[in-house]
Amino acid sequence: MANTKKWGAETPQEGKQSANADIEQWDVENPEFWEREGKRVATRNLWISIPALLMGFAVWLMWGILTVQMHNLGFPFSETELFALTAIAGLTGATLRIPASFFIRIAGGRYTIFLTTTMLMIPALGAGLALQNPETPLWVFQLLAFLSGIGGGNFACSMSNISTFYPKKQQGLALGLNAGLGNFGVTTMQILIPAVMTVGIFGALAGEPMLLERSSGTLIGRIEAGTPTWIQNGGLIWLLFLIPLAFATWFGMNNLKPITPKLPSASAAFGKIIGLYGIGFIASAIGLYLYLPAPTGLGVLNVWIMMPLVIGLTLGLMLLIPGDINSNLKRQYRIFNDRHTWSMTILYILTFGSFIGFSMALPLSITVIFGQSAVLGPDGQVIEHVANPNAPSALTYAWIGPFVGALIRPVGGWLSDKVGGSIVTQVIAVVMVIASAAVGYLLTLAYASPSPEDYFLAFILLFMVIFAAAGIGNGSTFRTIGVIFNQEQKGPVLGWTSAVGAYGSFVAPLVIGDQIRAGTPELAFYGFAVFYALCLILNWWFYLRRNAYVKNP
Repeated sequence: MANTKKWGAETPQEGKQSANADIEQWDVENPEFWEREGKRVATRNLWISIPALLMGFAVWLMWGILTVQMHNLGFPFSETELFALTAIAGLTGATLRIPASFFIRIAGGRYTIFLTTTMLMIPALGAGLALQNPETPLWVFQLLAFLSGIGGGNFACSMSNISTFYPKKQQGLALGLNAGLGNFGVTTMQILIPAVMTVGIFGALAGEPMLLERSSGTLIGRIEAGTPTWIQNGGLIWLLFLIPLAFATWFGMNNLKPITPKLPSASAAFGKIIGLYGIGFIASAIGLYLYLPAPTGLGVLNVWIMMPLVIGLTLGLMLLIPGDINSNLKRQYRIFNDRHTWSMTILYILTFGSFIGFSMALPLSITVIFGQSAVLGPDGQVIEHVANPNAPSALTYAWIGPFVGALIRPVGGWLSDKVGGSIVTQVIAVVMVIASAAVGYLLTLAYASPSPEDYFLAFILLFMVIFAAAGIGNGSTFRTIGVIFNQEQKGPVLGWTSAVGAYGSFVAPLVIGDQIRAGTPELAFYGFAVFYALCLILNWWFYLRRNAYVKNP
């Protein structure tokens, strides 16, 4: 059991106190306390939290890149099945954020971040082993994508945890740094996986390489067909970071007893976390079984019915847990009686839902949309699509948008601290409406062109604008939540909104994939533009009109 730290008067021994102490008194809104003690502890926890969250994003979203290379290596799966792998990871990652929203008050920050970071080793190692054989059954990859959702769930508990360490006036910057630099897991994954696939860095553990059937690319250049490729390194590489990070979270982070008044022992905390994650997994499995087509599932529900079912099932099953967890959850469920919980949930779909959804769908979308050239008939109509020899490589370019979005996210928090979160959200919503509609029009031209690569530069630039706007909006919406809600409600609301927003990682690959198969990819982006316009109206009504419920929080 960790040592217990009592904050109060300064003592000669305070500087020698163990970093893993459970802290009994925590008053960050007191300037004297903050400068004397709070800032140092908060900073240490933040800078351990950031790389742990980065790894969560990397493991969660690694299927966005792995599926591209599986396609290039000739794994015997259709484009629909590969898009579904990314969507499965997206669904479980979003669903696990619902129970993860409540971990900190139930199990403590240090215990939570340690265990959820350590659990990422399971899908990372599993992917490294399964990808060594192209004859590995589809269900194995579906299971591993399912387990990768742990990385998505970790975001909710990480943000809830960091929000408790900082005073309200610094919420925007602190949460922006944690989320923004954590989001670099997307870019890290999109750059690192293609790079490590080209070298046998793990020796016998990684097995034999496979030969590319289609030319590919990395950040540093094109890789031709026939090149030996260790796709399995895309899973194994994360173990090199996760193992030392597990030690750092255990020995460097803190539990705050004012936030977790009934702090359990480590083993009891782990049991609560695993049990609550188990509920999320059960709900996700039921939803996927009802949604996915045979032979994986029944295929009896569409996505818009299945998602609310999974959310409701998760919340309902959590309430069946007896004892202290039940009473704690009922108290935290009061957030659902507040109209601002629901308004901020929708606005967070606008920002983070777009960021994570497009991060997941963009690599395979580039491969499919620009990898095919239209064959035109005498009347100028498209007869068929054939392989495009001049196609841009998704592995070379897909990282740019998420990189921009993650890099600029702390700016969104900082700017919102200066001018107000809702003003910033309003501006980025306008930008996203225009940019999404422009992408839709561009795809109309590219999909009907014998040389779609002519439109790729404009396509990637527009996506950089969308990612930048979404990144800034991530910071502004989190700042708004930090201002509207009190200390007890703030963490659960941050977790809940991030959970629902994360369903963008499930919806975007499916919606874009469905429209690509229908030959109308532009309709997906026109639909996104309409949704963004509705968010624009919602934000104005709640927070910017003359008699707004809360004026520009």
